[in-house]
Amino acid sequence: MSAPSKPQPQAAPKVSEREARQVAEAAREQGWRKPSFAKEMFLGRFRLDLIHPHPMPAPEDVQRGEQFLAKVRDFCETRIDGALIERESRIPDEVISGLKELGALGMKIEPKYGGLGLTQVYYNKALALIGTASPAVGALLSAHQSIGVPQPLKLFGTPEQKEAFLPRCARTDITAFLLTEPDVGSDPARLATTAVPDGDDYVLDGVKLWTTNGVVADLLVVMARVPRSDDHKGGITAFVVEAGSPGITVENRNAFMGLRGIENGVTRFHRVRVPAANRIGPEGSGLKIALTTLNTGRLSLPAVCVGAGKWCLKIAREWSAVREQWGKPVAKHEAVGAKISFIAATTFALEAVVDLSSQMADEDRNDIRIEAALAKLFGSEMSWLMADELVQIRGGRGFETAESLAARGERAVPAEQMLRDLRINRIFEGSTEIMHLLIAREAVDAHLSVAGDIIDPDKSLGDKAKAGAQATAFYARWLPKLVAGPGQLPRSYAEFHPARHADLSTHLRYVERAARKLARSTFYGMSRWQGRMETKQGFLGRVVDIGAELFAMSAACVRAEHLRLTGAHGREAYQLADAFCRQSRLRVEELFGRLWSNTDELDRRVVNGVLAGAYTWLEDGIVDPSGDGPWIADATPGPATGENVHRPIG
Repeated sequence: MSAPSKPQPQAAPKVSEREARQVAEAAREQGWRKPSFAKEMFLGRFRLDLIHPHPMPAPEDVQRGEQFLAKVRDFCETRIDGALIERESRIPDEVISGLKELGALGMKIEPKYGGLGLTQVYYNKALALIGTASPAVGALLSAHQSIGVPQPLKLFGTPEQKEAFLPRCARTDITAFLLTEPDVGSDPARLATTAVPDGDDYVLDGVKLWTTNGVVADLLVVMARVPRSDDHKGGITAFVVEAGSPGITVENRNAFMGLRGIENGVTRFHRVRVPAANRIGPEGSGLKIALTTLNTGRLSLPAVCVGAGKWCLKIAREWSAVREQWGKPVAKHEAVGAKISFIAATTFALEAVVDLSSQMADEDRNDIRIEAALAKLFGSEMSWLMADELVQIRGGRGFETAESLAARGERAVPAEQMLRDLRINRIFEGSTEIMHLLIAREAVDAHLSVAGDIIDPDKSLGDKAKAGAQATAFYARWLPKLVAGPGQLPRSYAEFHPARHADLSTHLRYVERAARKLARSTFYGMSRWQGRMETKQGFLGRVVDIGAELFAMSAACVRAEHLRLTGAHGREAYQLADAFCRQSRLRVEELFGRLWSNTDELDRRVVNGVLAGAYTWLEDGIVDPSGDGPWIADATPGPATGENVHRPIG
């Protein structure tokens, strides 16, 4: 077996914007083999039948899930000290060992591999519960199962790989997912880590950044670029890698404004040999594996956001009932009451979105790639707002740390910590801005399928003419259907207006009308900008945000009706759904207005001025406390020069 040649220093590959988009497009799932509520909604078709009646879990799944939740609650109350984790910025080894004994590492792994085989619904409920005890512990479990080794192996692994690795993942081994690099974030076309074939192995060289769980991981999913050759297709490829392999060094344990117990590091690979048998899927399929893994993996993050919303509501209720201002509890003052109403209504809607999406994922009847992405987007943004409102309700005590509150004799409420911990969710697993673009791409998929060749500069005149004919036929059938619908009929969705309950039918009629309006707006945007549509990120972001609100309104109404029919707080659920829908409609109307009346062009000119240095005078009168050093650390492949801080937990 020949020794691989020493890798030369290299930077991330230089690629054009078009090349980067082509890589992303090739990785996304192209077809739609199953129906999608959200996809239909973006096309102006309100398919309530796809989500109503609310899908139900099997009784045995409920029993198994509830039994595990009871164990998790006891573990959280007796074994997890969230204040200690925050204070010491580390999850104690005994907590992680306890999670292993509990079976929490294998919540979603099939029993035949030693896992618990929980449904997505109960996996999410467990994460929400654990996340309230310690968001850092929730992040560890989520990174391990939602994007770490178990999920891609479940979807793409061979029987031999599953037999080899899943039992370890279920009971003993913590896993991590390594994609991001110091100079590569949501643009994987520039991935620099290489996997060079050498006999029956691949040899990995490169540096990975923000490797959640990487400091304590036993197994890694690593994305690396295989060079193209006569014998190898090449491309970005996924590998299962033993974290203790020679040549792997965890160079730094990163520290953040929140999630202070998270085991996140910088991992260097220097001539790391990985058996070809550890490759997941064929060469070049790494990005597709990553994106498909995230389709349902993203649901874990909004699940944690649900737990945060519930905690914010509890603290807001308890505090605002005892804190008096001007002769009455602060909750009775309208300005504070509006914040409490927002927290309560939004928590209800967010739980509705997550539970509905999770149950659809379990049933596997629908394609939920857009629903999961919308849940992540909506959950991360709204939970941050809820925590911010809680800090405001608490006033100075909201800004004060729990440790300081306890030191002077008051209840140790970690409101400011919750705000810090939740902030990363708007960046984790796809930032809000990237989620806007990913969802927008799926939302306009039908248009690009019939008209994409018209605006593709690489297509011939013949292809453009053919596409024009297809587009004409498609829009001739589609556009007339956007003119009228059930939302204009006063008695539509009458079952959502039972006696002595709030009227939710009016909100569903609004959603149906708004879905058609959104589809028309998207069509107008494509007609106006054509090939430049992909650069109109402000417009596309608002389109997606409207879709997220409409999905949340639909889920809230369906959940309220489900709770009414099952006799579980139906009247109160209807009231919360009504409040959320009224609040949401105000946001939707503002977003519709901003589709066409905004400062996007002016903002672009100002940005150009900022980059050109036209406003540097505005920066006068300050000092910059930032330290020296490059903006982006050097990631040249080579041997490690510092200490290995890898800390596997036995």
